[in-house]
Amino acid sequence: MKIYIVGSVGSGKTTLARKVATKLQIPHFETDNFVWNHKPAGDIRNEIDVRNQLFNDAVKLEEWVIEGVHIDWTDEALLSANQIIFLDIPVNKRTWRIIRRYLRQLLKIEKVNYKPTFTIFRKMFQWNTYFEEQMKPLFLKKFEVFGTKVRYFNTNEEVENWLRQLSELNK
Repeated sequence: MKIYIVGSVGSGKTTLARKVATKLQIPHFETDNFVWNHKPAGDIRNEIDVRNQLFNDAVKLEEWVIEGVHIDWTDEALLSANQIIFLDIPVNKRTWRIIRRYLRQLLKIEKVNYKPTFTIFRKMFQWNTYFEEQMKPLFLKKFEVFGTKVRYFNTNEEVENWLRQLSELNK
């Protein structure tokens, strides 16, 4: 099974991807980790050819869950995926999740790939707005060619129902 999960910051992409990967016992990849080389002193952006090689190596695997917000250079995963999940969670819910995540990261309750600074916290709100206004229309347009391969979820209940269906398929 190959599942590609898309959504804005705070939409639940990583949480869902981890659940799916655990349930199906398949690898999970975050597109951010193809873009960034995480170092204790700070993140360093990978060269495009390094990013693309890491990404292509993941996509070539027999099974995977890939999640992220990146577009254009990720088309191969969209084409290869059995299912594309678009987490179109309302902005107010994502905003609350961003606040909760930041607090949990500061308290070291939640794992994080980056240093949870106030600057990053502020940027998440900007990214959330940018996604809603700029990225979401691009994804919706791009997804038109994939038909029923794309599933659109607006609530936690829809996500949980899909997870139950996925479990049934995997038995």
